[in-house]
Amino acid sequence: MHTSQPVVAHSHQHAFCKALLDARLPVPEGVIGPNGKPSERRFNVYRNNVVAGQVSTLLDAYPATARLVGKAFFKAMARDYVMAHPPVTPMMFDYGADFPAFIDAFPAAAELPYLGDVARIERCWVEAYHSAEASPLPTPRLREALVGEDLRRLTLQLHPSVRVLQSAFPALAIWEANTGSSGDREIHLDDGPEDILMVRPEANVEVHRLPRGGAGFFQALSRGCSLVGATERALAGNDPFDLVASMAVLVDARLVIGASFAQAHPNLAGG
Repeated sequence: MHTSQPVVAHSHQHAFCKALLDARLPVPEGVIGPNGKPSERRFNVYRNNVVAGQVSTLLDAYPATARLVGKAFFKAMARDYVMAHPPVTPMMFDYGADFPAFIDAFPAAAELPYLGDVARIERCWVEAYHSAEASPLPTPRLREALVGEDLRRLTLQLHPSVRVLQSAFPALAIWEANTGSSGDREIHLDDGPEDILMVRPEANVEVHRLPRGGAGFFQALSRGCSLVGATERALAGNDPFDLVASMAVLVDARLVIGASFAQAHPNLAGG
């Protein structure tokens, strides 16, 4: 008897949670009205509150996206997402990680092909804000590492908050225009693609527009490539790559928290 109770309780909880996000399912066992019968009206209070709460979470996380489509459209789109994507962790700032991909495939948003990328910028901002703390390497020490030894062996550890995005659209300019981060300049979709980097070296998330080709460089660095290896990958990409401009971002944005030199292979070490 004692071993079956937790199993039964878990089964009831699972049925209750599943029915919250599927109006086609019957009222879960135990939700009854004064007449002792299942009460759909009472359960709908739970259902509406849960869905409304998750829609509100998405609205807080994606304000520029909501502004672009209007609050009513956003809430309808978010409700569809909520009904198909229940939370998988108790941390609500984790909720909606795949909402940008959902937007990409949402038929009613097809006329705004940049909308998913704007949402990705907002998602990366949330991730950068909640990332682990770390102290940037002091600029003099970083500059010393960049000129002191064999750069082919130099590997840079980037701040855990670093997020890098590539968009085929001027998504950052659109995001800036809808967050008050820029003026009222006119934006055209044919303004070209944008590479974007975010970091939170201290208290605030900082957003940087990268030089063309810069995303590949910083993505390679974040995956552990050496400085030279990341440069070679960026140069092999389709976009022109400006190493000098990218290095300026690397230093000025305080992205680096550590530097190390890989051990040279004995057969290649100088005599």
